[in-house]
Amino acid sequence: MALFLINRYLGDEDESPTDASQARSKVLLAQLQERARERLRNKTPSKAESQQPERDRADQKKSKVREQDSTEVGKKKSKKNSHKVVAPQPDPEETPISQTGLEKSAVDLCSDPDDRRLSIKKGKRKEMEETVANDSDENDTSSLHTKRVKTVAGKKDKKRKLTAPENETQETKAGQTTEETAEKTKEQTEHTVPNNDKNPAESSFTVLGGFETKAVQKVHRVLPQWLAQPDLVHRDIKKNLVPVEEVPGICSRLLKKLHGNGIQHFFPVQAEVIPAVLESVCHGLLVGRCGYRPRDICVSAPTGSGKTLAFVIPVVQALMERVVCEVRALAVLPTKELAQQVCKVFHSYAEGTGLKVVLLIGQKSFAVEQTSLLENSGGTGSRSLADIVVATPGRLVDHINKTSGFSLQHLRYLIIDEADRMIDSMHQAWLSHVVKAVYRGGRSAEQGSLFERVEPGPITAASLVQPQMPLQKLLFSATLTQNPEKLQQLGLYQPRLFTSVHGPRPSLSSSSSAPVPQEKFNFPQGLSEYYVPCTLNKKPLLILHFILRLKFRPVLCFTNSREASHRLYLLVHLFGGVNVAEFSSRLSPNERKKTLKEFEQGKIELLISTDATARGIDISGVKCIINYDAPQFIRTYIHRVGRTARAGKAGLAFTFLLGVQEENFLQMLRDAGSPGLQKQIIVPENLKSLVPRYQETLVELENVIKEERATKRT
Repeated sequence: MALFLINRYLGDEDESPTDASQARSKVLLAQLQERARERLRNKTPSKAESQQPERDRADQKKSKVREQDSTEVGKKKSKKNSHKVVAPQPDPEETPISQTGLEKSAVDLCSDPDDRRLSIKKGKRKEMEETVANDSDENDTSSLHTKRVKTVAGKKDKKRKLTAPENETQETKAGQTTEETAEKTKEQTEHTVPNNDKNPAESSFTVLGGFETKAVQKVHRVLPQWLAQPDLVHRDIKKNLVPVEEVPGICSRLLKKLHGNGIQHFFPVQAEVIPAVLESVCHGLLVGRCGYRPRDICVSAPTGSGKTLAFVIPVVQALMERVVCEVRALAVLPTKELAQQVCKVFHSYAEGTGLKVVLLIGQKSFAVEQTSLLENSGGTGSRSLADIVVATPGRLVDHINKTSGFSLQHLRYLIIDEADRMIDSMHQAWLSHVVKAVYRGGRSAEQGSLFERVEPGPITAASLVQPQMPLQKLLFSATLTQNPEKLQQLGLYQPRLFTSVHGPRPSLSSSSSAPVPQEKFNFPQGLSEYYVPCTLNKKPLLILHFILRLKFRPVLCFTNSREASHRLYLLVHLFGGVNVAEFSSRLSPNERKKTLKEFEQGKIELLISTDATARGIDISGVKCIINYDAPQFIRTYIHRVGRTARAGKAGLAFTFLLGVQEENFLQMLRDAGSPGLQKQIIVPENLKSLVPRYQETLVELENVIKEERATKRT
């Protein structure tokens, strides 16, 4: 009957309900509201009951539904064919319906009839049916139908709570306080709406962006063990002299030659390096046993510390017992003058041993050099006339490629002097030509010799069958680089480093942000360094002042270019009063050789040179070095000032610095480990007497330069 009335009220039979139906529906709504309020007053749940888990209450409902199903089976069968539904009368003594269902029905029925009618027209009939079913004492429908209606109502109620939490304030009428409702609404809002003001770490959302900038970790360069832990050599030459008889391994013949040349003591570098090289000879390594290879040796020592004699003595002793003349030692040097000097030392100690030394620097014609290397022996080919070859890189490559019969297959020692400059000139590929000539077979292979030299590789059983002659490399320089990448170009085998550089090694930094320190170098022990602040116009006057007034003689002066050297030479020569000469590539080899000889004899008071004489040249008697042009690189400076204070003697070095050069130049020397430059100020009044003659000389210089240019054009 109740469903019938509801259908009439909802407009299933007629869209426009009559006044009687409206009155009846209002009465029904009032009764339901009053009944709901009465049950809420009488059956207010206790605190313990309100906290009971919902799953326990759900179990009670299920058990009640089962009991009702067992008593109403007959009623369901009889009502299947019935078209009318009679609303059951509620019994106040029966167990009340759940609080949640009652609250839903009360809220729905207390709403505005017009709004309820509109919602019913849109499909909310099932919610009204659930309200009636929950309010009745006896269920007229099946338990399955009741569960389905409750499920639909529960989903709609949940959706209503999520979308409009403010509507839940009406639940305060059902027993909940306003504070509890506000807390529940706040919790739901926090789960559904992100709060941008909260800490991102506490939010349920993953916050993108906000990455902190971190310092980039720099890779620390680690030096190989042979560079990080070298064999240290004493820097002080005078206090660490070693008698030649105390150095082990030197034969009696060479000891006599040393005494004959006035050498009674070895410098620290010589005392350490000579035994290390002779050690491999003691093991019979002219022909290596079982593929054994000696370690390569690198030496970094100050200029004038005796590096040349450190490799001449062991090489001559190792080769003096040879039977057949073959090229077994090759010394490669960057300049002709240095090659001539080394060749002279080899001749001095090879005399009387039968060893033959040949110089290949282009000083003679190519054909003459070929005849000094090889001798035609009729139909059997050519025979070597050299045991030791001293050469410059370019001339050496020419003979390897163009001289027929020139073989390096028997090469035992490869000596690289001024190794840092030789590494810089590796673009000429001279080392690759030498290595190919050593391992390609050469003249012996053409003659069918059983001796075949193969480039060494991994040690295997096959590589140990046939003994081979090892190739040992000996590197010497005052400024040997510590960069492993550059040294790798030389293909060193388990190298051993001798150096007198003390303190932390270069290219190592304790912190990633600290700058990488510059390489440390050795400075001559007896050298006194000074710098003279000046202007560009005062430089020529300072040179004249040092020679004419301060009486510094002989003086070796360095410029940065060939043109600057020539102009300064002309200026001093035209000024007069000074025996001056220039030394550069403008001169022929014979002219340069003659100039150096006259300078050593004291006939030349001032020698103006480019960096051609800065490398390794041993010029006796030089007491003063002047850097007319400040060098741009620390290596250039070290080699320039290394022409004085050699072999433990004292020497002076002056550098003319412009105002813009002073700060950077002094910092460069401090980073390189220089003991420090002293400032030397020349009072302008001391130069005034030279100014009149100097101005006349400038006019003469201009005329001379014009004449030289005109001569070149013709």
